[in-house]
Amino acid sequence: MTIDDLAAHGFCRVAAASPRVHLADPARNADEVLALAQEAVDAGAEVVVFPELCVTGYSTDDLIQQRALLDAADEAVARIVERSAAWPGTVLAVGAPLVLDARLYNAAVVVHRGDVLGAVPKSYLPAYREFYEERQWSAAREAVRASAVVAGRTVPFGTDLLFEHEDRTELVLHVEVCEDVWVPVPPSTYGAMAGATVLLNLSASNITIGKAGYRHELASSQSARTISAYLYTGAGVGESTTDLAWDGQAMIYENGRCLAESDRFVAEGHLVVADVDLERLVDDRMRMTSYGDCIADHRDRLGFRRVTIPTLDPPSPPALPLRRHQERFPFVPSSPVGRDERCEEAFRIQTQGLVTRLAATGIERLVIGVSGGLDSTHALLVAARAMDHLGLPRTNVLAYTMPGFATSTTTRTNAWRLMEAVGVTASELDIGPSSEQMLVDIGHPASEGDPLHDTTYENVQAGERTSHLFRLANHHGALVVGTGDLSELALGWCTYGVGDQMSHYNVNASVPKTLIQFLIRWVATSGELGTDLGDVLGDVVETEISPELVPAGTDDDIGQRTEELIGPYDLHDFFLYHVARFGFRPSKVAFLAHQAWGDASTGSWPDLIPEHRRRAYDLDEVVHWLREFLRRFFQTSQFKRSAMPNGPKIGSGGALSPRGDWRAPSDASAAVWLAELDRALGEA
Repeated sequence: MTIDDLAAHGFCRVAAASPRVHLADPARNADEVLALAQEAVDAGAEVVVFPELCVTGYSTDDLIQQRALLDAADEAVARIVERSAAWPGTVLAVGAPLVLDARLYNAAVVVHRGDVLGAVPKSYLPAYREFYEERQWSAAREAVRASAVVAGRTVPFGTDLLFEHEDRTELVLHVEVCEDVWVPVPPSTYGAMAGATVLLNLSASNITIGKAGYRHELASSQSARTISAYLYTGAGVGESTTDLAWDGQAMIYENGRCLAESDRFVAEGHLVVADVDLERLVDDRMRMTSYGDCIADHRDRLGFRRVTIPTLDPPSPPALPLRRHQERFPFVPSSPVGRDERCEEAFRIQTQGLVTRLAATGIERLVIGVSGGLDSTHALLVAARAMDHLGLPRTNVLAYTMPGFATSTTTRTNAWRLMEAVGVTASELDIGPSSEQMLVDIGHPASEGDPLHDTTYENVQAGERTSHLFRLANHHGALVVGTGDLSELALGWCTYGVGDQMSHYNVNASVPKTLIQFLIRWVATSGELGTDLGDVLGDVVETEISPELVPAGTDDDIGQRTEELIGPYDLHDFFLYHVARFGFRPSKVAFLAHQAWGDASTGSWPDLIPEHRRRAYDLDEVVHWLREFLRRFFQTSQFKRSAMPNGPKIGSGGALSPRGDWRAPSDASAAVWLAELDRALGEA
């Protein structure tokens, strides 16, 4: 494997094409199909789907029963088959009429390397409103044999066909036609349960107001329920407009997500291309135990015949760049609307979790440490809103800023401004004296004036803060609210035991660092707390991330910059999402990260990302920080997560509670992940 080998990472390039239709003129339609097929081949597509009856046109009505037209259609298919011999790396699915045993079938013909692999008839014929298909066509269930003659070849025929790649076991195709996906149980449902990962729908589907959106819903939901890629394409310009209109909609979905969509009402033939992640689909099916249970329950319907697709030659030209949008911030939607919805939902979940915990315990007070940084700021906002929900005064939130040896003026000032603006009970507790006493008690050199700012020096301060918070909670009959976020838990960037790793309830436990910044901005602009927090929250978000445990020793107010020590959270959150959510190999994570972050000038940036973070990372930088992530995540920090306190799961992208999404031994090794990355880099 090489780091940029798409196939080795489980990707398959696919295309959905909508050619211009020349009604009842198969020869010209074959020209249109071949032209788009060539375009797809040039783009490196391995699978291309064309519309229903694209060889003749869908709206031929009774003309389709004319023998001259049927003969011409068969000749057109034969020409497409012959031409496909020049494209050994691409499978085509083409819509054409098929006569068998005195019946006429609306079929999808699967073509590869100068041969016909099989033909799949339409299962469900609409005969309502504008549709009268039962007048001309027979449904698949009426077939009395399992083979048919197509372009002079006897080939498998039926709805029980799967087309599977000879070498790439994860590439398995199922084909259905138009109406088949509109019914309660589409044929592709069984195809997916039988092993198909790429579902093709050859459609004609005239356009009416609102129908395009409903097609999206169908494709999205079918791909999500079956954990598959779903390729849909419909007839466009050239179909008869006697009583109907056509828009030529083509789209590619993967597990509920739209990877690509064509423009509609285009005057000429067009196609869309995307890279679907077959490895991700197969692995998601493996993890979702109920998917396997459903397969077992329906095993009597899964007796599919399997047709081998001979080994596909590598597509040409080179497959890079990746033909799918790769989010730089997988936890943060790019669109402002989607981001606001995500933030509101996350804030509601966090608040409700804390409200429920307080109600269950009968406790009415909270204790929280407020540093003036991102995490404690957001946790304070959640705590205040929880009091609102419970009908309790915000003064029941006992907030303490606890300056230590390296607390900056900026964060200390922000902490006070924030506590006063939110309306909680604000106090300051200097941990300097107790920390100094602890250093004396354990004989640390810093107690004798030696500037040894080691881990002990840092953790004494973190421990003193948490110890005070727990004793304050005892004293006031309160719960300690945790503030550490998901990113810190993933990296082990927290002090274990009596440190910032521990609390009574951690509202931020599954919120990544990259999202917290937007959550704070959302609270500032939404009026959620009913007070003007914009200025102070803006200042908090703009403050550089630092644990503030080591003095600067210079005029600089900051002695530690977290991201200089452990790496950029933008990358670490990207790594976390793809490792914890999908279990990707490190080489694939590196590849995706480089695709997303390799060029700062391309792709979308969430509109509130500051300019200094809009930077690129070359492959060497990605790999360097990925190694750091792998070492920390798999080997050195699991013991902290194994003892983490309760906290609400926020999203499906990741949660590391040992009682929830992530169960792992505390004494594992990261060697296998680091070795896999090394092998891939060595072969690059």
